[in-house]
Amino acid sequence: MPHVLIAADERPTLKTIAAATGLAIATVSRALKDAPDIGEETKRRVRETAERLGYRPNRAGVRLRTGKTNVIALVLSTEADVMNHTSQLLYSIARTLKGTAYHLVVMPFFPDEDPMTPIRYIVETGSADGIILNQTRPDDPRIRYMAERGFPFATHGRTDMGLEHAYFDYDNEAYGRVAVRRLAKRGRKRLLIIAPPRAHSYARHMLTGFSDEAAHLGLSFEVAEGYTSDSPGGVIEDSVAQRFLAPNPPDGFVLGSTTASMAAVAGAERAGKVLGQDFDAVGKEAIPFLNRFRRDMIVLHEDVGKAGHFLAKAIIAAIERRAPGQSQYLDRPEE
Repeated sequence: MPHVLIAADERPTLKTIAAATGLAIATVSRALKDAPDIGEETKRRVRETAERLGYRPNRAGVRLRTGKTNVIALVLSTEADVMNHTSQLLYSIARTLKGTAYHLVVMPFFPDEDPMTPIRYIVETGSADGIILNQTRPDDPRIRYMAERGFPFATHGRTDMGLEHAYFDYDNEAYGRVAVRRLAKRGRKRLLIIAPPRAHSYARHMLTGFSDEAAHLGLSFEVAEGYTSDSPGGVIEDSVAQRFLAPNPPDGFVLGSTTASMAAVAGAERAGKVLGQDFDAVGKEAIPFLNRFRRDMIVLHEDVGKAGHFLAKAIIAAIERRAPGQSQYLDRPEE
């Protein structure tokens, strides 16, 4: 590789990287944009060289020339399972964007805020080239708004709207079914699910899989009322402990978040029940933890890292108006 000397006050450019790698400036530019016609080894070499030289695109100049910001906005609900999903999603997206021309900004929205507010702000001000968002709803006004305006976006989750767009989703219907079958194999007959808020698409998918499979196997089942897997841990723990004081308590739990998994088990134990003897519980997680919390828990893995990588690739393709290798992915849990 050619050795390139740069003065201390000189800013590295595409030309500098081209000289250092022996590649054409156009090839360097396309490699940094993750263009599909550039080989992975070339992309890796260009990105490593850019990082070594301290290359940073002049975003003001890029915007003047192209109208682009080279910014991707990740719009996240603050109600997300922070311990599990958010950190993994952030890390994976940022890792995938590293060495490309794009930078990630995070825009949170709060429970008392209109979820349309950050979307409108980004689109109307042109402060990002594309948006990744999570916690989709069956009929999601954010998605309709962006689709109608032709604004590039990708979602962590699906909708029932019939609109074609990039998404990555965990198959929560399959999770509900697998969880019921795992509990049935342990002889559990009275099941309770603590699901996500029903306004979210993935909650409906999970409830469908859970109820259909339980009915198919002839098991008694109920859905937690008055609290969800997004409720504070103390609320879930208290509610589960109270449920064991009522007639016909559950002997199997299907749990929609890591927080709900720990809190439900704590509530059952507070009522004097023993996990693996009096009851069993199925939880899902992105980071290995629940079996350290309680070895006898049934745990299914949700690969949020894979989701972040996929969504980063998909949003770049959407921004650059080119067809990705794959724009939609449904990740199924293992039995």
